[in-house]
Amino acid sequence: MARSTSIRDVAAEAGVSITTVSHALSGKGTVSARTRLRVEEAVERLGYAPNPIARAMRTDRRAVLGFVSEEIASTPYAGKIIVGAQAEAAAHDHVLMIVDIATGEFDDPRIDALIQRQVDAVVFASASNRVIRLPRSLDPARTVLLDAFDPAAPVPSVVPDEQDIAATAVRALLEAGHRRIAHLTVEGAGPAVTGRVEGYERTLVEAGGAPVVVRAAGEVADAAAGYRAATELFGPVASHAADEGPAERATAVFAFNDQMAMGVYQVAEERGMRIGRDLSVVGIDDLQLVAAALRPGLTTVALPHEQMGRAAVRRALEQTGALTAPHTPRAGVERLRGELVVRGSIGPVTVTRS
Repeated sequence: MARSTSIRDVAAEAGVSITTVSHALSGKGTVSARTRLRVEEAVERLGYAPNPIARAMRTDRRAVLGFVSEEIASTPYAGKIIVGAQAEAAAHDHVLMIVDIATGEFDDPRIDALIQRQVDAVVFASASNRVIRLPRSLDPARTVLLDAFDPAAPVPSVVPDEQDIAATAVRALLEAGHRRIAHLTVEGAGPAVTGRVEGYERTLVEAGGAPVVVRAAGEVADAAAGYRAATELFGPVASHAADEGPAERATAVFAFNDQMAMGVYQVAEERGMRIGRDLSVVGIDDLQLVAAALRPGLTTVALPHEQMGRAAVRRALEQTGALTAPHTPRAGVERLRGELVVRGSIGPVTVTRS
């Protein structure tokens, strides 16, 4: 097996001492700009990657961030959050120490064990966008909330911009000519539910449409909830052909998420409506197991999971002083936009329905 490139190899390639390479890469000591450039060019040619844990041991600098995951690490829905967090940490010569806890188990001893490791700062990643109380064991000055926020604590937070994400979904339908757009969601007053309703209503009203919000009973936004809400919207199968009531005026549906959109597909099939022709549908999440598998594929707004993971790590590094960002407040909520993923579920308005 080939030997990996070492700092000694970089020193030989650049024609300098090992100490000079160390100072050039860490920013410590006095190294001329010309010498630093030679070292950086040698690093690039050799593909040298410093080991952040080894560097931490040499310099007495921990270079480790804690990452508390509320079941994110064990689910397929938001794995990109961890991918983004790890990539950003590595880009700044840090590593993540990850612990996965059950949702709401803020007294989990693994959080205490993480703190005892004396990590530089902690990113606490919620299982869903919601308001929480900061776990007592976490220091507000060394904690960043991810996909959650605590209005009572001066803790920086990174969340999806729910209103803008909803507006992106609605605009995709508006651009196809739709104005009679219904929003199917669930009960509850969490940031995702309320933010998406507000974004939908504002965008549709500005375009001259009349909002129609149908809430499925309960707070679980799955395919069954989408089926119930769509059935309420379009009425029983037997009465569908009668074209009666405001539900029949909907030519498009904006679903709370991809799973609820799956339920809309089922209702449309029962009523002989062709997705993308007789009825247009858009969701949120870009959950590959759903959006890419449906036929036609579901147009949806991808949540910015990877960007959220990266942003949370940057905020944590700002707290430790390892990264400076003078225009970013140390506390406050940072909201990130989603991205429209176009597939085949949106079509132009049809004059009649079969």
